[in-house]
Amino acid sequence: MQNNDGGAGASLSVSDEVFGAEFKPGLIHQVVTAYLAASRSGTKAQKTRAQVSGGNSKPFRQKGTGRARAGTTRGPIWRTGGRAFAAVPRDYSQKVNRKMYRGAVRSIVSELARQGRLVVVPELTLEAPKTKELMGKLAALNLVDVLILTDDLAENLYYAARNLPGVDVMSAHEVDPASLVAFEHVLATEAAVRKLEERLA
Repeated sequence: MQNNDGGAGASLSVSDEVFGAEFKPGLIHQVVTAYLAASRSGTKAQKTRAQVSGGNSKPFRQKGTGRARAGTTRGPIWRTGGRAFAAVPRDYSQKVNRKMYRGAVRSIVSELARQGRLVVVPELTLEAPKTKELMGKLAALNLVDVLILTDDLAENLYYAARNLPGVDVMSAHEVDPASLVAFEHVLATEAAVRKLEERLA
C-alpha cells in the first residue's frame, strides 16, 4: 500500500487478508442497507379507533336529522377519530452476522486501496482545533470529499473538521461500512490502518 508521507517510493506493508480481499458488491449492499435500516428509530405511532378517547355514546339520534347515521365519533371520518390504518412502532433491523459484516468492510477497504482512494499518512495531528490548518493539510494532499480515520478520536481534528462540508473524522474502531462508502477518499494514519487490520483479521 502506498504511503503518502512525502518520501519517494515509501510504502506500508499490510495484510492481504484485510486489504486484498475480493470485491463483493452484493455483500456490501446488503450490509450497508442493514446498517442504515438499524439506525431508523421506528417509533412512529398513531391511534386506532379503539385507542382514541370519547365516542362512548351515539352522537345524535338515528333518524330525522338529515345526516348519515353514526354510532360513535371514534371512526376515521371524524375529526377526533382514530386512523383507519394506524402506524405502529416497528423494528427495521436486519440480521447480519459478524462474518458478513467484517467481510463487507474488508471488501470496501480493499477496493478503496485498489482504486487509490485510500490515502495513508504516518500521522495527522493539529496543534489547535483550527479549520484553516486542517484545510491546508487536506489541500496539500489534494483531498476534498474525505473521511479521516485515526487510531483514537483526536479532539482537535474533530473540532476542526465539523464545519467542513464533505469531511468527517472517525476512529478506526468505530468506523462503519456506510461511512466508508459515503466519501470519495479515505485518509488514514498508519496507526489507524494497523487498528483496522487488528479489528478485521
